[in-house]
Amino acid sequence: MAERRMFRGLSGRERGDSGRVRRQAWNRILAAWRRHRRVLAAGLGCILLGNAIGLTAPTVVRYAVDDLARATTAEKFFRYGLLVIAIALGQGVFLFWQRRLLVGMSRDIEYELRNEFFAHLEQMGPRFFHEYRTGDLMSRATNDLNAVRMLVGPALMYSVNALVVFALALPLMIRVSGRLTLLALCSLPLVSVATKLFGARIHAHFERVQEQLGRLSARAQENFAGVRVVRAYGQEEAERRAFRALNREYVRRNLRLIRLTALFYPTLAALIGLGSAAVLWYGGRLALQGTISVGQFVEFTLYLARLIWPVIAMGWVVNLVERGLASMGRIVEILEREPESRDVATPLLSKTDEEWVPQGKIEIRHLTFSYDGQAPVLRDVSLVIEPGETVAIVGRTGSGKTTVVNVLTRLYEPPPGTVFLDGRDVREIPRARLRAVLGVVPQEPFLFGLSVAENIAFGADSASESEIVEAARWVGLEEEIRGFPEGFRTLVGERGIMLSGGQRQRVAIARALLR
Repeated sequence: MAERRMFRGLSGRERGDSGRVRRQAWNRILAAWRRHRRVLAAGLGCILLGNAIGLTAPTVVRYAVDDLARATTAEKFFRYGLLVIAIALGQGVFLFWQRRLLVGMSRDIEYELRNEFFAHLEQMGPRFFHEYRTGDLMSRATNDLNAVRMLVGPALMYSVNALVVFALALPLMIRVSGRLTLLALCSLPLVSVATKLFGARIHAHFERVQEQLGRLSARAQENFAGVRVVRAYGQEEAERRAFRALNREYVRRNLRLIRLTALFYPTLAALIGLGSAAVLWYGGRLALQGTISVGQFVEFTLYLARLIWPVIAMGWVVNLVERGLASMGRIVEILEREPESRDVATPLLSKTDEEWVPQGKIEIRHLTFSYDGQAPVLRDVSLVIEPGETVAIVGRTGSGKTTVVNVLTRLYEPPPGTVFLDGRDVREIPRARLRAVLGVVPQEPFLFGLSVAENIAFGADSASESEIVEAARWVGLEEEIRGFPEGFRTLVGERGIMLSGGQRQRVAIARALLR
């Protein structure tokens, strides 16, 4: 029953979506290979040369066996042995370089993709992070990228190696006996069918495994971040139960994938074994009849042995390819999400305004704003804050106080002609420039797992030590910091867990003032 579920077909819509994702994934992978085409070409050349050298060994063995039947001298056999050793050494050199080049290339591609993935996340707006949980994004940035690396490097190397071995060995096998070669290859169509059948199922199951891993990672990340809340409300056991349930489902999906791959490899081995058994039976008859020599029979079996490993490896390669494509699809899903807003093509600030220092006049004109087309949070809001004024915006929870700050800083894009800074529409001020002149202290201050000084100086890289101390003094935190074991160099822990709530809030205020 379990195996029947494994081979259940996909719906037409699922197949269409899967096909589109596969095409997008392949396009990304091909683009990565093109960027590294020189290393790729050198690595593929090493595969070709290494196999060309290695496939001369069976011919040497053939002559050695035939000479043995003619009672050749020990000296001649010694020369045959030296030749086989030289062939092995030559092949080994190219084997080393093909792995160094192609596996090294895969590491470079992984590095580039991880940087691109992180840079893209940095451009996404709040709506995106409401849709995707942190743990899921972490899973994509680690486990999925690792699967992609295995596709663009090892999977490519082994698949090309298999093709080269077949292309070089088949003519040599046909030279010995065309009928014997045909018999040896009779199982290959069955191998191809099995590979295609299992490959689609492996892809679908691996996608489900990665999705569940994302949920598991998200749950763990949330618990690590909120450990104080979990303990304060005595929810340790409830969270352990929830985590165990997610973990159990992750194991269950992995076991289904393992059952599928465990069935795949023996199937390939059995099909290959049928071809090998047929060769031994028919090739032995030809040798006994004198149609081919014993040396030729040994040569043929050595060529066949060279083909067996690449065919078996193709089972592993199919697994790597399907896993890699599924993972690349999950990465592409994120990379193809456009940032929620971009700077306009011709911002109002010109080159002469690069040193523009705003006076601080904030004006909102008839602003109506809603999240995702829902009911408006702000309706026809207008206000003017003159430079130097101190203004408090008060109201009940959910009345839109934070939204005003969000549209002013363009975390959410306001409608055109509604929010102004010194008479300039904020939509026409480059986002980076706008945020460089605004200081924001969020309701929930976020601190990085760095030192106190590094957290205060975040976003102000050129700040001196005296300026950092001065900022701490402004918020009444200097004396408390100097009482820490390492003063301003004291690490605050993840999210500032080593500090009290008030201390975290004041560090965040000092950070905003220092900017």
